[in-house]
Amino acid sequence: MLRVSRPPIITLTTDFGLTDHYVGVMRGVLLSRCPDARVVDITHEIAPFSLYGGAFAVDQAAPYFPEGTIHLVVVDPGVGTARKPLLVEAMGQIFIAPDNGVLSLIAARDGNLRAREIANRDLWLPSPSNTFHGRDIFAPVAAALASGAAQVPDVGPELERIQLLPDLEPVLQEPGVWRGKVLNVDRFGNVITNFKAANFKAKFSLRIGSREVRKFRQTFGDVKGDARGDVHDTLCFVYEGSSGYLEVGMNRRSAAASLQVSPGDSMTLRDTIS
Repeated sequence: MLRVSRPPIITLTTDFGLTDHYVGVMRGVLLSRCPDARVVDITHEIAPFSLYGGAFAVDQAAPYFPEGTIHLVVVDPGVGTARKPLLVEAMGQIFIAPDNGVLSLIAARDGNLRAREIANRDLWLPSPSNTFHGRDIFAPVAAALASGAAQVPDVGPELERIQLLPDLEPVLQEPGVWRGKVLNVDRFGNVITNFKAANFKAKFSLRIGSREVRKFRQTFGDVKGDARGDVHDTLCFVYEGSSGYLEVGMNRRSAAASLQVSPGDSMTLRDTIS
């Protein structure tokens, strides 16, 4: 059985932002029920309701945490509906989230994951609201596991499958042409695609909306500028990001704003060798 790290580590990934009280309240629940927990904020700046952005963030962060870490992911546009509260064991870690596809990339990493519905109401806060399951369900369950007050099997029954987001892998439409997705847009406006850089080494172009991107750069500093730092080349370019995916950027400008794209939008990669 998977064991929680000692001292327990709990990460938080949400689309709540930091303007309101929501993140602070979740941290309060965690620390009230597990005072020795180390609570780590991955991000609270996921674009509101962006399941692709949430899936990307936790997938990028989780491999760098030790075994037994508990990841609490709350990007939940369907809060209060029939979607299930979910616990997943994968990569030697625990993931607690709504069953809405936000753990799709984690599922892609570990084909042997085990999933459970969080159905044991004794682990929840009393009288849970319909709109704040991060506080009333997810945080208290994470704290119960972190403190040792509950074990993974205590949360509820096993599930045969979990919800997955569509088209996470590029789809070959015809020879040399793939349809892909925007996984995320970072705060600099860089557009992270779902095209794994290792799989696309030949010459290609990316069409996003009505725009076609043909330039490839190693890094942002390869773009022309002058001694004052003014950038002369304002075209978008493709580069291999630290994420392992192809990304589209501009030097000191937002490629996402220029291309008018958001997470979940479609794009096309075309092999230009032939």
